[in-house]
Amino acid sequence: MHAIAAFAGLPIESHEALVDVELPMPDHGPRDLLIRVEAVSVNPVDVKVRVARSTPDHPRVLGYDGAGVVEAVGAEVTGFAPGDEVWWAGDRSRPGSNAEYQAVDHRIVAHKPSPWSFADAAALPLTSLTALESLRDHLRVDPHAAGTLLVVGGAGGVGSIAIQLAKRISALRVVATAGREASAEWATAMGADAVVDHRDLVASVRAAAPDGVHHILSAYTPGNIAAYAEIAVPLAGVVALDGGFEDTAPLKPKSMSLHLESMFARPLFGAADLGRQGEYLAEVAHLAERGLIRTTANEHLDGFTAANLREAHRRVESQSMIGKVVVHR
Repeated sequence: MHAIAAFAGLPIESHEALVDVELPMPDHGPRDLLIRVEAVSVNPVDVKVRVARSTPDHPRVLGYDGAGVVEAVGAEVTGFAPGDEVWWAGDRSRPGSNAEYQAVDHRIVAHKPSPWSFADAAALPLTSLTALESLRDHLRVDPHAAGTLLVVGGAGGVGSIAIQLAKRISALRVVATAGREASAEWATAMGADAVVDHRDLVASVRAAAPDGVHHILSAYTPGNIAAYAEIAVPLAGVVALDGGFEDTAPLKPKSMSLHLESMFARPLFGAADLGRQGEYLAEVAHLAERGLIRTTANEHLDGFTAANLREAHRRVESQSMIGKVVVHR
């Protein structure tokens, strides 16, 4: 089958950073779906894994978002049949979606939103799971949750869908950060109640939420811990989507909690509740089918080639992306 692989941690300007290759068809186990991939999107984790490659002799197929069609099902699979249109985020310990076919545990797969194209669907699995795990599993947000949620990075992939989901699954007021006019417009279109300038975080958040924020979803945590402690109410929670942040001591006086979100934790460690990821994706699909959320796909590249994947990586690395970039057949 055709696939696009990384062999070494080369800069994206190199034609060898991602290359077209031919690989054997993946084996699918008793709990797996064999899926024909129709569209993928690129996330920061793709970039991180690519640049960390140090063994050039073994191709690594990246890709942690996909939408496609079920070709075959394992003996223990329930709820899926060949021909089903599905979406998924996958498992970082297995070959990814940057290939013609991928084998994926059916418990982390769901039927894609029926009105959406494969390209529109491929933008959302990883970010939707990250957002729902952050809101539900870490911050314990429920339909009765009130107060203010601060989304740091409101125009990014996770921020874009987190704003939408927070407005649908809770009574939270959502304040998002942005640094450019286009980013602010996008976050507002996603449903943010207010958009503030991240370059003057404390002052701008205090102006928008003078009583303080109750929850913080942070895509840019380094350098912001002290600011979060200033703008939060006592017992507030912070979910960090990144790492490498400094001393967390400023959170102590307000008895704040810090959660480290990794969407890959459940599949990577075979969590007992692994199927929750499939359930979350089914919930998001239901919201999409009712017209309650929109895709965050904002840039499309037509043609499943290494050149297009390199371009998608380049755009993500630029750190100026609004929404998601999708590559489709």
